[in-house]
Amino acid sequence: MSEYMNFFARLARESTDRKREFLELGRIAGRFPAASTVENGEISVWCSNDYLGMGQHPRVLEAMHRAIDEYGGGSGGSRNIGGTHHYHVLLERELARLHGKSDALLFTSGYSANEGSLSVLAGLSGNCAVFSDQENHASIIDGLRHSGAKKHIFRHNDCAHLEELLAAADPGQPKLIVTESVHSMVGDIAPLAEIADLAKRYGAATFLDEVHAVGMYGPGGAGIAAQEGLASSFTVIMGTLAKGYGMTGGYVAGPAELIDAVRAHARSFVFTTALPPSVAAGALAAVRHLRDSDDERRRLAENARLLHTLLDERSIPYLSDHSHIVSVLVGDDERCRAMSRLLLQRHGIYVQAVNAPSVRVGEEILRVAPSAVHLPEEIRKFAAALGTIWTELDGPRPARARVSG
Repeated sequence: MSEYMNFFARLARESTDRKREFLELGRIAGRFPAASTVENGEISVWCSNDYLGMGQHPRVLEAMHRAIDEYGGGSGGSRNIGGTHHYHVLLERELARLHGKSDALLFTSGYSANEGSLSVLAGLSGNCAVFSDQENHASIIDGLRHSGAKKHIFRHNDCAHLEELLAAADPGQPKLIVTESVHSMVGDIAPLAEIADLAKRYGAATFLDEVHAVGMYGPGGAGIAAQEGLASSFTVIMGTLAKGYGMTGGYVAGPAELIDAVRAHARSFVFTTALPPSVAAGALAAVRHLRDSDDERRRLAENARLLHTLLDERSIPYLSDHSHIVSVLVGDDERCRAMSRLLLQRHGIYVQAVNAPSVRVGEEILRVAPSAVHLPEEIRKFAAALGTIWTELDGPRPARARVSG
């Protein structure tokens, strides 16, 4: 065996406690959150990012079937080389309109949207100073790293620290503030009004990641900034089609000149095969449906509030009650894995244990996502099952562990 292979063999032996294990499942069409598994039979999924169940919505499936019948499977190439489809253009127009921006651009994933657009928006000028939240997603971190821009990291949602960094920067230097509206792991919400005010006072552009908010919050599902009447205060809105809209893909929406620059220079856009027409058609149907329907958003909010109440009754700590992301704080990797395993084996409930590097060591969580399609009795069953296992495995019960709204 070569020294190259020997290295990875040693690494595998030394990292068995960090090995990533995945549950193989098949979501049952029309019955989500139900899914089938080989070893555990039918289960209930509690950690999906398909928060509103749009991946199973009849209008979405009908649009996808129709697009497949008309246009076939794949897109045929990158957007630059024969891969731009009518549905791509229609979806970009719809997303730009949703956010009140002049243009939008599709990517094949939310990760590539952040990485590609930020590498251009932060890097093209050559002397941009970027101010990035400490807890921003890996895709943001990678995009800023690839941009080569000077980074200033402010403490999570700490606007006083952000202002300190802005005040210390060269007044004449281009500045970009980057943050998430709903944090992907904690589930708390950024102080967008304060951030928008600081951006205006210090002449900074803003890039707002709304991946865990689009579809779920704001008028027509336009996100937290729109909900707070601040959409026009943020230069670029980044979103995903893979969560609230139940499909796959990502996008950025903003001023035409910025989107044109991203379209021309973002490597993760230029050198990637485009989304299949069926996916774009399904996403378009989902965006249009959620612009007109508040039912899914209402059910999601009600289900999150019910779960918060049930966990409070059992003194089970979670990190934030700001949003639909209910991150149950376990704080120990082995115990977190055990809880996930017992929930599945005993109760047919699947919620993935989240450990490093997704969260810091000692901050392990069960990232619970009650969806709009969970029924109240299912939520009560989940809370009862978690409460039993929590007591059995001596889960922590601090008096206060969450960010209160």
